[in-house]
Amino acid sequence: MKKDMNAWMKEIIGHHKKKAMPLLSFPGARIIGATVEELVKDGHLQAQCMAEIAQKYDMGIAVSLMDLSVEAEAFGSPVHYNEDEVPTITEAIVHDEDDANALKIPNVGDGRTGECIKGIREACSLITDRPVFAGIIGPYSLAGRLLDMTEIMILCYEEPEMVETVLEKTTEFLCEYTKAFKEAGANGVVMAEPAAGLLSPSLIKTFSTPYVNQIRETVEDDSFMVMYHNCGNVIPLMEQIKDINAQAYSFGNAIDLAQALPVIPQDRIVIGNIDPAGVLKQGSPQIVRTETLKLLGKCAKYPNFIIASGCDIPPVTPFENIDAFFETVEEFYSS
Repeated sequence: MKKDMNAWMKEIIGHHKKKAMPLLSFPGARIIGATVEELVKDGHLQAQCMAEIAQKYDMGIAVSLMDLSVEAEAFGSPVHYNEDEVPTITEAIVHDEDDANALKIPNVGDGRTGECIKGIREACSLITDRPVFAGIIGPYSLAGRLLDMTEIMILCYEEPEMVETVLEKTTEFLCEYTKAFKEAGANGVVMAEPAAGLLSPSLIKTFSTPYVNQIRETVEDDSFMVMYHNCGNVIPLMEQIKDINAQAYSFGNAIDLAQALPVIPQDRIVIGNIDPAGVLKQGSPQIVRTETLKLLGKCAKYPNFIIASGCDIPPVTPFENIDAFFETVEEFYSS
């Protein structure tokens, strides 16, 4: 369902009582009786999972799976699947300049991308009381999966033209993929660009920001927004990340969010950053409550702050911990 996302964002920032926006979808697999492997391969199951989570939790947005193997697989990368864990890319497919030049840009629909679009289309028909966001990988993070994460760092210095060749292709594909989500009814995308958090300020300015902006400028309008997600240690990169000029930002628990909030303009949403693994998955309800209150105490004074998980909540996270998170946020804003 189309929404005026600028009006939605202003309402969120202007309202005292905030709804949490965790990156929460994978745990819903247990509600619908599916394995993670079944979920990531079936758009219908993805939609059912999102709908069940939306019914169970009064979140500010509904988000699809953060599966950063989908786009690389469409390019031809091998993927390791597991019943209970998010899929991973197992090896690089671009090893030299010839490979980079020969790399074929996939069609939207190749690999599992068609199932992800199908899932969003169906989810948008099931979830109409809040914005629905699809998940995509960022251009540099995708290039890193194609070239190897360690290798791309070296190549940025030694073979920058080769990296740029791959980035131009990942960006072209991601523009079309994001447009497909928009046409399917999504109100926005969460773009995960964590690998860029490892770059220096000059390198992120060269190898990530312009490509992120190309995608953002291609798809963003009054009814569709790009939320930039980076769960790396981005404090040294905040000025460059601010220059992305995204309407919304999501930061991980690698940083003190209270240091990031003053940098981002207050008319842009900033979500984060409860530790999804160490606190939400491995903690107890009391630990979740303590950490949630601690973060709210530090950051709730910023009107554009929305509490969330710092990254995608793992599939086997106990529901009692997720319940404790939502209950604590509700109590905080009701007091």
